[in-house]
Amino acid sequence: MIGLPASTRIWLVAGTTDMRRGFDGLAAQVQQALDADPFSGHVFVFRGRRGDRIKVLWWSGDGLCLFMKRRSNCIEMLQGRKDHTSCDSALASA
Repeated sequence: MIGLPASTRIWLVAGTTDMRRGFDGLAAQVQQALDADPFSGHVFVFRGRRGDRIKVLWWSGDGLCLFMKRRSNCIEMLQGRKDHTSCDSALASA
């Protein structure tokens, strides 16, 4: 469990993000698209195109942390569908 200060904001980045991006690419996206400082201690959450992955970028005070989460049951639901638009639509119809 990671303890965050009470003043920490959680930013949900609108749209989709190329999940191949790493520390530098996501930090640049925070600076350019959000006009925010990735080293502020706030948490930035990025969503993948299919909706089955998110990446979380956070400055811990002594370095950037990058976390990734993949919903595995989403892939199984999408495999049988013709419209592979998003994981959310597959979950809603299941």
